[in-house]
Amino acid sequence: MKIVEPPSCSSPSTIVFIGRNRRGQWVAQEQNGLYGGLFVSRAQAVKYALFENGQHPETIVELPRAIELDMGRRPVVDAPSRAA
Repeated sequence: MKIVEPPSCSSPSTIVFIGRNRRGQWVAQEQNGLYGGLFVSRAQAVKYALFENGQHPETIVELPRAIELDMGRRPVVDAPSRAA
């Protein structure tokens, strides 16, 4: 018998951000920093996000810019760079 840990998210409206960090690793992080992790593939990041948010793909947002995992506060998203 396989024991499965229940999702740590109680609300289906929780947004989970996924994207790559500066090192190219995939990041999944809940909007308030309640849970998150680093992954080797996009598929694994999405799988984790779906498990944690109760299978709500509509609440997963893939970011076009770098995101750094920060479990102490909100995720950090790089601002677009400006050419001088």
